[in-house]
Amino acid sequence: MFKHPHRIALAIIGLCILTTIIYNIPFVNSRLAWRVEALQAEIRNLIHPPSERVFVPSAALPTQAALPTPIVTRIEPSATYTPTLLAPTSTPTITPTPLPEQVDLKGERFYTDQKNRWNYCGPANLVMALKFWGWKGLPGRTDDLRDQVASVVKPGFADPQKNFIERGRLDLNVMPYEMADFVTEYTDYAALIRHGGELNTLKTLLSAGFPSIIEKGYYERDTQGKRTWMGHYLFVTGYNEAEKVFIVQDAYYLNEEKPRKNRRISYDELLEGWRSFNYLFMVVYPPDREQEVLRALGEWSDPQWAYQHALELAEADIQTQTEIDLFFAWFNKGTSYVQMQDYAAAATAYDQAFTLYANLTHDNSQRPYRMVWYQTGPYWAYFYTGRYQDVINLADVTLATPSVGPTLEESLYWRAMAYYALGQTGPAARDMLEAVRLNPNFAAGVQRLKEWGLR
Repeated sequence: MFKHPHRIALAIIGLCILTTIIYNIPFVNSRLAWRVEALQAEIRNLIHPPSERVFVPSAALPTQAALPTPIVTRIEPSATYTPTLLAPTSTPTITPTPLPEQVDLKGERFYTDQKNRWNYCGPANLVMALKFWGWKGLPGRTDDLRDQVASVVKPGFADPQKNFIERGRLDLNVMPYEMADFVTEYTDYAALIRHGGELNTLKTLLSAGFPSIIEKGYYERDTQGKRTWMGHYLFVTGYNEAEKVFIVQDAYYLNEEKPRKNRRISYDELLEGWRSFNYLFMVVYPPDREQEVLRALGEWSDPQWAYQHALELAEADIQTQTEIDLFFAWFNKGTSYVQMQDYAAAATAYDQAFTLYANLTHDNSQRPYRMVWYQTGPYWAYFYTGRYQDVINLADVTLATPSVGPTLEESLYWRAMAYYALGQTGPAARDMLEAVRLNPNFAAGVQRLKEWGLR
């Protein structure tokens, strides 16, 4: 049929070689690589939908008395800046100050979106919170403020073929503690994080002139048209009591939409989404206004009180919620116990949460398979109750869900810690090195590598 089949074969081979050479030219690779990766991800998700991966906890150990005192580097805000709590004098007579009917801190003036960037929800919201107080950027830097934040909190891995933005694409999430650490270590401002917030907590802060960043869940259609849950930050800059809405600056919007400045979100909608993150909020403020922040926070000024209150909210939600919200409530209970370092109680709560998760179906909810991308409390609970195999199994499931591959440095870190505890130093070193490769600024991982003699 073909007169010169060897010539055709050589032409095909030559074309493949030429295509490979062209593809690896840096400026070509930077424009095509993510599209190829996206296509590969679509195929993987079609074959193995991430929501079908389920972690099944093992039975708890019969005894935990001999377990060591926790010594692992805490993956939470550093102690660089600690607010000075208000000291009580005599027993106060508390007279609640009536809140204004509405507050608008004109947050649209500081609006920053996450367009043309990968997973920049955290940096964009932090830029808004800092710009509100007059932040102009890092000393000597004139590039995009979002990139200035990202260069610290999600610097990406070293790859000369990719630009800075593309190198950070695999970092899928910026934790609240990373944002707080950026504020305290790289700016002249302060930041605090609390769990167990309420609607009135946000309103009281706003009425005192302090906007806040909250972390909440929301639902979006993925590329296959499925309704999927994911985490998102919002910058809360006002409220209207008559309309029962908060005014938020939403860094995310679809291509056909206008920027979501001054988005109005109902109290009920905010509360429902906020539940999935244990009602967490962060306040950025000038240090010389610390006492004003603490007065506005009231009892939330004490983080231990806030953890206990978050636990009470979780227990109340357990009595009233169903399906996915019941899963969130049990997960929150575990998170609150972790914050109070009651790891056995936390592990029990997480066991119940994951049992509920496994029973969620497409009929009542899409499984929130990204949950442990954002919240790593289960690793703490299982590690510090000696359930190292559960840490590994949970990390295996979690690392299998991102479409871009196993790029969650926190999950790699905890799997490494569990391997190390089991004496499997080879896999431990591999995972810890990969965690730090993905995020060279991941302090907990860097510290472990030093302790293990790998750096």
